[in-house]
Amino acid sequence: MIRVFGLAALGAVLAIAAGVLAPDWLVFTMTKAIAFGLVALGIVGLMRGGLVSFGQGLYYCAGAYVSGLLAARFGVSEAALLLLIGAVTGAAAAALVSPLIARYRGIFFAMLTMALSMVLYGVLAKATPIGGTDGFNVPRPSFGGWTPGPESADLALYVVAVIFAAVAAALCRLYYDSGPGLVALAARENELRVEYLGASVFTVTQRNFILAGGLAGLGGALNGMALGHVDPFFSYWTTSGEVVFIAILGGYASAVAVFGAALIVELVRSFSGQYFPESWQLFLGIFLLLVIIFLPRGFGSLWAKRATGAKGAGE
Repeated sequence: MIRVFGLAALGAVLAIAAGVLAPDWLVFTMTKAIAFGLVALGIVGLMRGGLVSFGQGLYYCAGAYVSGLLAARFGVSEAALLLLIGAVTGAAAAALVSPLIARYRGIFFAMLTMALSMVLYGVLAKATPIGGTDGFNVPRPSFGGWTPGPESADLALYVVAVIFAAVAAALCRLYYDSGPGLVALAARENELRVEYLGASVFTVTQRNFILAGGLAGLGGALNGMALGHVDPFFSYWTTSGEVVFIAILGGYASAVAVFGAALIVELVRSFSGQYFPESWQLFLGIFLLLVIIFLPRGFGSLWAKRATGAKGAGE
């Protein structure tokens, strides 16, 4: 545990130092990447159990809307509090539907999650009191009572985002390596044997789904503050699809790789959208195919193999 949190703290310090030296546009891009990486981290937990959700936009959007409305309508401005509220909202929403969702597998699981996400999109698009399809603006957050000016607001939010991401990644790593977390890997291979051994695949799926919902809500609250705007498109199926794309690139072998994958996607989107606005999706698609062919377990498998090899050499 000490080693995991030590590495997380070191990574956070390095990431914050990079943010201090980076230009403003890159700081904003990295903050968005962290937000999507948090959502993808939750999908990674589901992937470890052999499941993929195409409906994480529901919990991502729920976290963004609840935290955004508290900021816009009730004057709650503390960034850390809004992020925690977003995470709790996403986890609570996932807990409500998890008894139904956890009973399904394969394409049925994926399609049902997507259908629920699109239901929320339809409801929010018709909710004119909170902006309808246009959504609403989210005021600039404060940090420990301090409201930064425009020149330092993005960096302040980025620092908070890095801290939350480091803690989330460390806790997920500890959970993945624990007994309940390893049961998910066993269920991925053979659910029947897991049940014979006395573990409940339904409970494992439910737990991972609620964890994924909390991380999605956290990412939604963060992205809402970064963009300064929230709209129903947060819940649209393409938003969920992009996060699945990131989770596949990162793979389920690492709790950190998804953040690197998210940054790559955001950078490719930014540059190709500027120079190749009509074909940037083609480049991303080709890149994804290459990763699936040569790294079927994602980027995270690279250092996961190194860590395993180093451990074996030490023994």
